[in-house]
Amino acid sequence: MERRGQKYHRERLGEALREEIETIVEGELADPRVGLATVTAVELAEDTRTARVFVAVEGRDEEAQRSLEGLTAAAGFIRRQIAERLQLRRAPELFFELDRSEKYQARIDELLKRTRRR
Repeated sequence: MERRGQKYHRERLGEALREEIETIVEGELADPRVGLATVTAVELAEDTRTARVFVAVEGRDEEAQRSLEGLTAAAGFIRRQIAERLQLRRAPELFFELDRSEKYQARIDELLKRTRRR
């Protein structure tokens, strides 16, 4: 069972990671494959050695997939930048995933509107 202080530290570290990764992706990443991407959340593992980074990408599915490939290719660079900026001894290994929650929410809203009309 995880102690309360460790959980609080992990949540703070996850939020700091999200902010730094978003800054790097929006301003410093020069990969042309990465389109208009926004980091929505970062989930750290309990041991803080790995992190799942959820990214929302504007555009079609092909563009989102291309952006995801670019982010995966730049994971080493982003990890090194994070370690320097947050002064971490060991930065977590980053795994990027598409965040489709906005699309799901829009679909659910559309279905609810249809049911209200009937």
